[in-house]
Amino acid sequence: MIEHPSSPASLARAAAAGNLTRRQVLARAAALGLSAPAIASLLAACGGGGPSAAATVAPTTGTGTGATSTAAASGGGATPAATTAASTASATPATAAGSRGSSGNLKVVMAQATTILNPALASGYKDWYAAQFVLEPLADFDTNGNLYAVLAAEVPSQANGGLSSDGTSVTWKLKPNVVWSDGQPFTASDVKFTYDYTVNPATGATTAGSYTGIASVDVVDPLTVKVTFKKPTPGWYLAYCGYTGLILPQHLLSSYVGSAAKNAPFNLKPTGTGPFVVTDFKPGDTMNLAANDKYRDPNLPHFATVNVAGGVDALSAARAVIQTGEADYAWGAVIPAAVYNSMVNGTTGHLITSPPAAGVERIAVNMTDPNTTVDGQKSHLGTPHPFQSIPAVRQAYSLLVDRETMASKLYGPAGQTTANVLVSPSRFNSKNTSWKYDIAKAEQLLDGAGWTKGSGGVRSKNGVTMNVTYATTVNTLRQQEQELVKSSFQQAGINVSLKTIDASVFFSSGASNPDTYEHFYWDLEMFTNGPTDPFPIAFMQGWYGATSNIAQRENSWSGVNIERWQNSQYDALYEQALTEMDPSKQPSLFIGMNDLIINNWVRIPEVWRNGVSGQSRKLQNVNVQTWASSELWNLANWTKTT
Repeated sequence: MIEHPSSPASLARAAAAGNLTRRQVLARAAALGLSAPAIASLLAACGGGGPSAAATVAPTTGTGTGATSTAAASGGGATPAATTAASTASATPATAAGSRGSSGNLKVVMAQATTILNPALASGYKDWYAAQFVLEPLADFDTNGNLYAVLAAEVPSQANGGLSSDGTSVTWKLKPNVVWSDGQPFTASDVKFTYDYTVNPATGATTAGSYTGIASVDVVDPLTVKVTFKKPTPGWYLAYCGYTGLILPQHLLSSYVGSAAKNAPFNLKPTGTGPFVVTDFKPGDTMNLAANDKYRDPNLPHFATVNVAGGVDALSAARAVIQTGEADYAWGAVIPAAVYNSMVNGTTGHLITSPPAAGVERIAVNMTDPNTTVDGQKSHLGTPHPFQSIPAVRQAYSLLVDRETMASKLYGPAGQTTANVLVSPSRFNSKNTSWKYDIAKAEQLLDGAGWTKGSGGVRSKNGVTMNVTYATTVNTLRQQEQELVKSSFQQAGINVSLKTIDASVFFSSGASNPDTYEHFYWDLEMFTNGPTDPFPIAFMQGWYGATSNIAQRENSWSGVNIERWQNSQYDALYEQALTEMDPSKQPSLFIGMNDLIINNWVRIPEVWRNGVSGQSRKLQNVNVQTWASSELWNLANWTKTT
């Protein structure tokens, strides 16, 4: 969790904070092509000592010797201007680094409460974010989609011999002398174990999709591991990078693989290589942490303790940071547009609006029947929905969603309309799609499909009435969105019952809990998601039609295709994208997949969201990155003034 000096501005901050030695500053300054006076200034500011930040390497997606960065290959698409990492950080200037624990206590509030700390069993950002206080990946992504090393000694490339030219294998070198917080050494065996644990079907790992293309993971020596893929793999870096790549300790979980995974004490009190250790955790409520006294940098983290309060509604979370000073940082502080401007700069803090990366608030349409139980489960794959399985009905749904009102009146500066589910990177943002709000047209479609209005104005056909249940999490904005959709649906003759579920339940991973989004035991559900890495193949797996990929009892609802939609055209594009190494051919595959989702009305995009968080004026060195695994990626470097 070290700030990555991938630009002159971030290099200056890293030098001033004492995170680089003079030699490291000199090397990175030369690589950036800085002038002699600029280098002299950086050396003067350098605090010496401290950990080195590894150089970024753009993920290689082609078969040639050059690496293609997402930023360089992102031409096309309608991505709005993004706030760069440097300009985001300008609101929080770097301060001189102190010793471990010198900044005292950090108070964090989260709009959703964490329920599990094992990232492989988690099913929502609230859990993946929290896990990153403790656990780390081999590498992570910076704001331009380039990789930087975390537990790896360097990012593999063809130049350093780590990446094969045909995309069929990658060799990772690990940092030496890294230990788990219980003192056990971190080795290549832990990296291999993470793979074995995750791909075991009985484990029910929600992150398995990032590892399914792997043929084998082999330990070369204690600090070297080789990953061999089944086929050429452009997304070779998806395994072990970002939040799906957090490494698990073999010595603590080897007895909890498969069906025993859910019983591991680790799930609630993990041991990691990261900057903090969990001292107390109450699922769905609070988490307390202390600095990891075995963390590899003796000066980090700067905070001695961290208190995390979960399940605080977004507006209250923002106010606790911005107006009352009760907390230092608020995650998920997406607040109504009506109060947004009044809270941008508050008495004790301000809002951070992160770059619009990939998160889209959208409605998922269940293709199966949630009101019929077959073989012990609702929404059974072999039981089509009585009317949502009809394309004209789903098209009518899309016409009944007033996206402009949602974006402008509810989200304001924190959102904009979109017709796509895949919006970023921009080279994958389709220009072929459009959206329209038209109740009259929707009614024509429903009439044409034979669903006509009867007594009370509600539509029916062959004795089946159009009653739908529409579920989402408890959240002020989402309840307002629900009401907008309900109003339009009911004008068109569709009766809507609204269901709200606490986020700690909705995004939990309990196979026995019928109220999770994976079970999808209702007709429509709404939440935000999007790709978390610049090669979005794991995100697009969400509509792959293989039976094993569909959320159902047989895989403990760990399958990521929650709509239970199957389409042979989509599957063919997805399978081709898995192995397409030519960057120039990739956009047509991803855009084609997006267009099939949109034109089959399987998911109905509503608002392309910016991330919004609250930051105390006393909190320093926060640097929100577009593609980082979380806003907490450099948490070890955060400090607080008195």
